[in-house]
Amino acid sequence: MWRKKRGMSDQKNPFLLNVRGHKCPIPVLRLRRCLEERAVGDYVKVIASDAMTMVDVPHFCFEAGHELCEKYQDQDDYIFLIQKCGPKE
Repeated sequence: MWRKKRGMSDQKNPFLLNVRGHKCPIPVLRLRRCLEERAVGDYVKVIASDAMTMVDVPHFCFEAGHELCEKYQDQDDYIFLIQKCGPKE
């Protein structure tokens, strides 16, 4: 599903979360679990195949307080770049 990576990730070298083939809500649940394991400031790049992620991932990021840096479609893939932020105040 995802590759474990030690140390900080940055915008040019984000942690990759591949959830192709999974239907919602699984991509968002995997994203939540992935972000729980990352440090504040880390970046996660999500690659999904379910069109509903275009709605669900931005909503999750807003509700959880993470920054959605990029959101786009590349052929059959939906790609997101998310930066983990600290807890909402």
